[in-house]
Amino acid sequence: MWWDRNGEYVSRVLTPPAVPTSPAPHAAPVPPGGHPGGVSNDDFRAAMSRLASGVVLVTAREASLDADDPQAPVGEDVGMTATAFLSVSLDPPLVMVSVREGSRMDDLLAEQPLWAVSVLSESQRHIAGRFAMKGRISDRLLFEDIPYVRGGASGAPLVGGALANLECRTEQRVEAGDHTLVIGRVLTATTPSADGGPLAYFRGRYRQLG
Repeated sequence: MWWDRNGEYVSRVLTPPAVPTSPAPHAAPVPPGGHPGGVSNDDFRAAMSRLASGVVLVTAREASLDADDPQAPVGEDVGMTATAFLSVSLDPPLVMVSVREGSRMDDLLAEQPLWAVSVLSESQRHIAGRFAMKGRISDRLLFEDIPYVRGGASGAPLVGGALANLECRTEQRVEAGDHTLVIGRVLTATTPSADGGPLAYFRGRYRQLG
């Protein structure tokens, strides 16, 4: 607002200059079978298959149907082949295993805090394949002809002939995409067998070192 030559008030709305705008960025294309802003499932699998992993059998025993009744039937032993297993900490001794969300092992470990791990040797490829197959028979039959002892701390099967056996108690469960990361404190650790090398998993196949 200002005065004109005749002493009158004059008002004017000033329009601010237009600010140039850049075009909106286009969303990254979603690769076939992939995720927005991420890699495709096939490319991810192919890349991770180049990472060699050790192979373990994770086991746990279902709790009794009635803990107050010593005559009540106990639950079955459950086993799962895993390649996503690693040491997390030395003090305290912690390990971690990744289990598929909604699987029987995931459901069991959500209720049963005690479980065990057997580090498989190169001669135990048949055990790894047996507990990894789809549409498998009952766990009771899977364990039927496998030599094992029952862990004193966990009650879970410890496979005979394994390179190492560990018994664990769950400390933490972490949801991670379509898997659950189960972190356990190691209660016992033994190395009953020093013969042979480890069973490895590389490019979608079980392999031996060397």
